[in-house]
Amino acid sequence: MQSENFIQDIVESDLAEGRVEKIRTRFPPEPNGYLHLGHAKAMYVDFGTAEKYGGKCNLFFDDTNPSKEKTEFVDAIRADIRWMGYTWDREVYASDFFDTIYAYAEKLIGMGKAFVCDLSAEEIKATRGTLTEPGTESPYRSRTPEENLKLFREMRDGKYADGEKCLRAKIDMASPNINLRDPVIYRILRAEHHRTGNKWCIYPMYDYAHPICDFLQGVTHSLCTLEFEDHRPLYDWVGITLGFAPKPRQIEFARLNVTNLVMSKRYLKKLVEEGTVHGWDDPRMPTLAGIRKRGIPPEAVRDFCARAGVAKAQSECEIGYFEAVVRDYLNLHAPRAMAVVDPLKLTITNYEGEEEVDFEINQLEEGAGTRKVKFSSTLYIERSDFSLDPPPKYYRLKPGGYVRLKNAYIIRADEVVRDENGEVTEVKCTYLPESRSGNDTSGIKAKGVLHWVEASSAVDAELRKYDHLLRDADYAGQDFSERLIRDSEHIFAAKAEPFLAENEGSYQLMRTGYYRAFREGGKLVLSEIVSLKDNFNK
Repeated sequence: MQSENFIQDIVESDLAEGRVEKIRTRFPPEPNGYLHLGHAKAMYVDFGTAEKYGGKCNLFFDDTNPSKEKTEFVDAIRADIRWMGYTWDREVYASDFFDTIYAYAEKLIGMGKAFVCDLSAEEIKATRGTLTEPGTESPYRSRTPEENLKLFREMRDGKYADGEKCLRAKIDMASPNINLRDPVIYRILRAEHHRTGNKWCIYPMYDYAHPICDFLQGVTHSLCTLEFEDHRPLYDWVGITLGFAPKPRQIEFARLNVTNLVMSKRYLKKLVEEGTVHGWDDPRMPTLAGIRKRGIPPEAVRDFCARAGVAKAQSECEIGYFEAVVRDYLNLHAPRAMAVVDPLKLTITNYEGEEEVDFEINQLEEGAGTRKVKFSSTLYIERSDFSLDPPPKYYRLKPGGYVRLKNAYIIRADEVVRDENGEVTEVKCTYLPESRSGNDTSGIKAKGVLHWVEASSAVDAELRKYDHLLRDADYAGQDFSERLIRDSEHIFAAKAEPFLAENEGSYQLMRTGYYRAFREGGKLVLSEIVSLKDNFNK
């Protein structure tokens, strides 16, 4: 499915009319948390636009708020981008330009375009005005450039306490756009920076640093999500006032919102810190680290972003659509394997010895071929696949009933063994030797087909199933904490064929779902990726 892309229309027009010769974009995460699925959409736009037009994309770290930023997050972001299959041209940090950003602030002061203000953050907010009423000018707005320069340098040198003073752009307190009402462009903040240490005690605000960093790294098109649309006049004011030529062009697009997912770094951080999840890479998390650990392939994530398209209007995508895209990809590419949940012993009383049966790796993938699976007289099937008192049209195993064991033989249930509590512990069966799969001459048509694992070689496994972290979109008016499903991880005992213990990866477990197989603490874990059944109405 191809969606129209208005950003590409703009870029093509800029190239055709000669406004730019070579495209350069940037992917600009703040290193204050792990990237999530929404950032995958931004990667698709930033890296994809540059790639389409033969340009370059920088990895730009917006590290202007040292109190929340860590090297851990920088490393995680790099890993996520590589996993998604993207390559950046230059790795750039806002902190690379702190000296230049500061020099530009002094230039604005000299031009009479910035002033040092003594109002507190609360007082500035109170004098900002409303959408229908202009703001009130600061009593410090009339300070001379010389006085402002002296005070600003004293701010830099640590003479004042945090919040005691700030530097504000001098624009228009009556502007209909509140972002142009003398915005703060520097604040005092004593916090150790992950790269510059304690060199600075003042830091630029994002709206001021953003256009400068774009210009200094040669960005032609600064692609942002829609919440920055109202900030574009300030972006342009900074570039025009400082004489940037050519000035980068900011273009906004709708961010990716998906039902049932927490798409907010702040809330994701809260889930981690409160222990609601096991960490940033918990498979229930919409972080790219969590998506990777869940077993979702990056190709499926990129496909989803492409199908979601690039639009100007805000919208919300159903989680079922994302899961359908993942399922479609795995159905075509994931190898097939067998594991049983809540295993029940099955003994074939008239079978002797053991053999290997051919098992299709993936019947939809050309050239995938087959592999050998051990078969013997003692197997495990799922307890839910046997019933002593079955309902009508029950096609699984029942007393006196026939079923086919996947890729093997037709069997008939003859006898059940119970424990002292009356619980069925074993089903004894007979098999039809002439019913081998692919060479069946038995004449019996078994409607049910069961998956199984051979008992002597089976591996104990922990099977994990997941609910969504949030209740569905019907609860959209509620806070995340009210929609949170805290009991969203369910663990079951399972028996798996040894192939899964020896080959980590993403699989379709027959009649169970799509799962990632890996070892954790010496045990085999089967972690749910998506269910087998697709309920999404495409």
